[in-house]
Amino acid sequence: MFLKPEAQRTLSDSPVNEDILTWIEAFLIDRKARGCAKGTLVFYQQKMKSFADYCESQVVSEVSQITPTMVRQYLLYLEDTGHNPGGRHAAYRSLRAFLFWFEDEVEPENWSNPVHKVKAPKVPIEPLEPVEFETVSQMIKVCEANTFCGIRDKALLLFLLDTGVRAGELLAINIEDINQARGDILIRHSKGKRPRYVYVSKHSKRALRKYLNQRRDNDKALWVTHPRFNSGRLKYDSLRAIMTRRAKQAGVEPPSLHDFRRAFALAMLRNGTDIFTLAKLMGHKGITVGNHPLK
Repeated sequence: MFLKPEAQRTLSDSPVNEDILTWIEAFLIDRKARGCAKGTLVFYQQKMKSFADYCESQVVSEVSQITPTMVRQYLLYLEDTGHNPGGRHAAYRSLRAFLFWFEDEVEPENWSNPVHKVKAPKVPIEPLEPVEFETVSQMIKVCEANTFCGIRDKALLLFLLDTGVRAGELLAINIEDINQARGDILIRHSKGKRPRYVYVSKHSKRALRKYLNQRRDNDKALWVTHPRFNSGRLKYDSLRAIMTRRAKQAGVEPPSLHDFRRAFALAMLRNGTDIFTLAKLMGHKGITVGNHPLK
């Protein structure tokens, strides 16, 4: 949380025109109590801090002072300060969630929620390209067959391509979550907190088995750092570094981690998987996310 300790106090008897910072703090506490993922909490903290800073610059300190015009001016301010359409839309979504929460939480009399009159900023729908299989193939070729990192990185690249898991899900997998015989992996820590199974091909199983045979540590994590660094669960920054290093060695443009997820979705659709099954494999409630299908 980004607010000062004095802002954290009981709100049950607070008036409707309570300080904005106090209500933002209460909103963030509510999101945390609901079990929002860490990344989601960080998203709300960052976006609401931006809005709080803007309110301070406009000498607006109470929720009742927020008007539809002010919300529109805030969105224009974000545009003027270099935020792209996606960033402005994200700011709108977080502010919208906060104001709807305030409306339900306080049930203020004689107060009209300003967000009802403000339309969301338009976001151009641009095609999101998956990683090319040739790119992955070139990256795999530069993975040394006789080193720990080379064996691990090859298994990791194949695993990402086969499963379509998110980066956070990948890094949270433990050895006990995989069934090497069947090739299924339990994803316990998904974005929506809905456990699911994903599957790998025989090539990935073979690479994964070779990688695990190289392990001499007792860490429960599936993906770990080099033994000379005392192993330990692989972190997000290290995962990104692996992608950048292997792409540079292969002479290809570094793919984003989400590019593997898109490649998985495209391959499954081309192989005849229906979109509802695909959504389940990818850990989605429905068949669309935001403005892009199966993001």
